[in-house]
Amino acid sequence: MDNPGFMSAPPLDTPTAPSPPWHDALKVYLEPATLRMLALGFSAGLPLLLVLGTLSLRLREAGIDRTTIGYLSWVGLAYGFKWVWAPLVDRLPLPPLTTLLGRRRGWLLLAQGMVIAGLVGMALNDPRNGLTPLIWCALLTAFGSATQDIALDAFRIESAETRKQAALAAAYQTGYRLAMIWAGAGVLWVAAWAEVAPAAAVTGAAAYQNGAWKTAYFVMAASMAVGVLTVLLSPEPARRVLPKPKNAAAWLQSVLIEPFADFLRRYKWQAVLILSLIAIYRISDVVMGIMANPFYVDMGFTKDEVATVSKIYGVIMTLAGAFVGGVLSMRLGVMRVLMLGAVLSAASNLLFAWLASRGHDLTALIAVVSADNLAGGIASAAFIAYLSSLTNISYSATQYALFSSLMLLLPKFIAGYSGVFVDAYGYSSFFTATALLGVPVLLLVALASRLTAITSPADRQ
Repeated sequence: MDNPGFMSAPPLDTPTAPSPPWHDALKVYLEPATLRMLALGFSAGLPLLLVLGTLSLRLREAGIDRTTIGYLSWVGLAYGFKWVWAPLVDRLPLPPLTTLLGRRRGWLLLAQGMVIAGLVGMALNDPRNGLTPLIWCALLTAFGSATQDIALDAFRIESAETRKQAALAAAYQTGYRLAMIWAGAGVLWVAAWAEVAPAAAVTGAAAYQNGAWKTAYFVMAASMAVGVLTVLLSPEPARRVLPKPKNAAAWLQSVLIEPFADFLRRYKWQAVLILSLIAIYRISDVVMGIMANPFYVDMGFTKDEVATVSKIYGVIMTLAGAFVGGVLSMRLGVMRVLMLGAVLSAASNLLFAWLASRGHDLTALIAVVSADNLAGGIASAAFIAYLSSLTNISYSATQYALFSSLMLLLPKFIAGYSGVFVDAYGYSSFFTATALLGVPVLLLVALASRLTAITSPADRQ
């Protein structure tokens, strides 16, 4: 066959066998592969907020202007370009790590080491003394985190057959969101605890204490031990025998070109529609998210309030959404839940526009954040399952990295101008505009759902 590891299959939402009973669908969450994804999801979720969301709050508290914070969010573009080095992660061995641990675990351990080094560097640098050193450390953290994502996505896809991918995605999202509680609420609690004197009565840069943030980021670096230990204790997925290239040109062909050519061969003209959907599916959430923490600071919410509401209530609702999204995807089909998530994600941004008119209203904050994160959890679980279904196991790391990079590239580029937009038009107009960005997503999901033939991976075990 032209596409090893694949077979012709009905559309994604057309079951080839009767739907499993509810208790069987739920039992998959207790399997070892699913539990490993819970822990590795924690390792993957920890760095993201520390170089984006939490960092934006830290910078705003230090007196950095919103426009600069918006531009600094481009650090996150490292996630959007990870497809560039994904072929190396997919195929290149890392002596002696590959010999000792295997290809996937070796790359995971190296990436986690980069994340730890970057977080330590961010702990040691004060943004008030210049942003350049902090930016370089944030870039190292983001690069290591993106590399970890590449290897981890391949590890997940190769760890279970297709029908269990939604459950693995939900477990991954659960661990990811638990890490976001820790990297969101936990880091704020640690920073507040480490302050030399209470700064509640002081606002702006005068309230900023870098020593407290230094302690908090050191604690976050130590928390990466969860991922490191999981990698060391996990089995390597069954290794696929890959043909040895005859020369350097053949190696480049198989590593850099073939993964992308394979996708185009399988989907032909439909590839344009699929890639367009991937490129903008999460645009509302990503663009809005950059300004969320500066918004909380400017509305007068304290560290404790942000930690408790945004990083606890919100993440718990995301966990609930991820669980619901995973189960519904197995029962109803991924495409239906993908549409539901797209509608809810765009609509929930309008609630932030309403919240901007309320000022410091804690009850309203709880309601808005809870609804927004429930919608995000449903959308994420279905979207990850959808991306996994598009991936050829022979090129799992490279192709999934392409999809997840494309998912972030345009949204994060646009998000870099979010501070400029807020300074010019205010928060209410900004949140409304981010909701409108989600309208084209609905059309693309509807078109993708109507594809009459879509290839899907065969048994992945």
